[in-house]
Amino acid sequence: MSELIDYKNLDGISENEIARLIEYHDKRYWELGEPEISDEEYDLLARQLEKLNPDHPLLLRLGSPSVAGTGKVRHKKPMLSLDKAYSLEELLEWAKKYVRNPDEEFIIQPKYDGISANFDGSVLATRGDGEEGENITDKIPLIELESAGYKGPLKRQARGEIVIRNDDFKTRYSSITKKDGNPYKNSRNAVAGIMGLKDIADMKRQNAKLTFVDYEMISEKVSFHEFRERWPAILENLENLPYPMDGLVVKLADEKYSESLGFTAHHPRGQIAFKFSGVRKTSTLLDVEWSFGKNCLTPVAELEPVEIGGITIRHATLHNAQNIKDKDIKIGDTITVERAGDVIPYVINAIPGETRKDALISICPCCKAELVFEKPELRCVNPECFETRVQRLLAAVRNIGIERLGEPNIRRMMTKLNVKTLRDIFELGFDDIVKLEGFKEKSANNLVSEIKNARKTTDFQLLASLNIQGIGKNLAKSILTEYTLDGLRKLDIEKLSSIDGVGPERAFAIEKELKDQSVFIDELLQCVELAQTKGSSEINLPTICFTGKMPEKRSYYEGIAKSRGYSPVDTVSSELSILVAADISSGSSKIEKARAFGVKLISLDEWLSSSGNTAAPVSPEKKNDDFMDLPLFFSGNSEG
Repeated sequence: MSELIDYKNLDGISENEIARLIEYHDKRYWELGEPEISDEEYDLLARQLEKLNPDHPLLLRLGSPSVAGTGKVRHKKPMLSLDKAYSLEELLEWAKKYVRNPDEEFIIQPKYDGISANFDGSVLATRGDGEEGENITDKIPLIELESAGYKGPLKRQARGEIVIRNDDFKTRYSSITKKDGNPYKNSRNAVAGIMGLKDIADMKRQNAKLTFVDYEMISEKVSFHEFRERWPAILENLENLPYPMDGLVVKLADEKYSESLGFTAHHPRGQIAFKFSGVRKTSTLLDVEWSFGKNCLTPVAELEPVEIGGITIRHATLHNAQNIKDKDIKIGDTITVERAGDVIPYVINAIPGETRKDALISICPCCKAELVFEKPELRCVNPECFETRVQRLLAAVRNIGIERLGEPNIRRMMTKLNVKTLRDIFELGFDDIVKLEGFKEKSANNLVSEIKNARKTTDFQLLASLNIQGIGKNLAKSILTEYTLDGLRKLDIEKLSSIDGVGPERAFAIEKELKDQSVFIDELLQCVELAQTKGSSEINLPTICFTGKMPEKRSYYEGIAKSRGYSPVDTVSSELSILVAADISSGSSKIEKARAFGVKLISLDEWLSSSGNTAAPVSPEKKNDDFMDLPLFFSGNSEG
């Protein structure tokens, strides 16, 4: 099922968890052909991983399926990925940066949804990491080339995309099966599956066919001044082509000028990809599944399978209970589903079906307690509800910094060790943990060590771990720069409302939860060694960020930075004091941002040999970093 996470606010999620999510969604996309998140959300995961670890090996293979190759091939000309835009406005903003006059021309081409490859006349190779790909020359017997003025065997040089034409998939692939005897779900799934085969003899026997589409075969040319006016027609023309596509590619027509703009570490500046949006289909609402989060239940539509953009859609988000009420959505209705910008599908509207059943539930599917509707959400307020407790404890563990402890082990601890709260976890020892399924001496000791380290925490992490609605770590930190935790517990709603970023609704939630959890907070404070945020010298320290592959681990340089009076951070913003780069000429995204913001940029060698004088102090960012938890789904109708 889809993991309900705020992809626009990934702060607080560990590098390992981000990598796990990317690998999970790679499998959903390439192997199963059933993506659960949008390309845009996937890109946000990739950017967050790059922020946490620019050298993570996953970054070299993003968006690439595993193929069965016969060795590595180095490309004479790199095959870089493209930066992305998700709306016409974003596209025009990109164009404005590079146009030299209103008559500047652009070439618009399909962005095929397959496997990027290059054929040099003798060797066919995948894009790979852009510099080096897999040799897939053995797959040529299955491939037909389509290029300008030519359609036939792959015998001439070309750079393009390996796909299955829409018409071929509907006809030829209706009788082609995988090794297990089942048909392919969609053309992308088929391409990835076939390219992953070491032996294509069975595919040849079944008369399978792949198409290698030359990138330069289909193009529309448009000047900047007529771009907006002609865009709808161009979009419609290209979308109707018989190839699986997930967007368009927009290039500066002047190749020499485009190349003169150079490249970032990941993409050329003179090109950009536009992702399709507004794709809608109708289906039947079969049921509604409810996922537990730390503060509410979220509805997800179970649909009669429908294909949108070559993907079989079985689930769509319904957002919240209020949305179901407002749109009068009931089980059995004909609903319109949109997969806009290749995003996770959502329900636009509903047409009453012949038989209709209430989509809302009134009884908790876990504990059978009566649910409470607090606009716009449904909530289970039973403090003993097992599923709610699991999600709240999971969120608390993440906020306090125990990264090794995931949901499966939280469940085991709650059922086998009678763990109920964060305090109970702090009191676990080796003898307790080693009893749990999957734990041996080494893994148990590692978790014990991490729990012990988490006892040394900050007041804002502890506040975030209380699961007060709308209060994540960054907002908690912002609040506690003004008040101590003890002082915060004494404030009334009026004073709480006046705190920057809080407001009346959050103030009410803070006051209520701090009172309701007062005894628990006192008990928790006995278990931890708390660092106070208010008055901390770290708050006003100049910030420093490191980028690029360095001789030592990043933590080594961050330790030096702290000794010099800096506060290390992971991101480049306009408030960053200094960016230290392993290679200033690398053109990484962090370096580009630093230059755009006017941030001081120096090389690692220069910084290490400098006296380490600090820059002027800066204000901390104030962001709400709440994210939704990984869900557990329940299916059901209203009960009474």
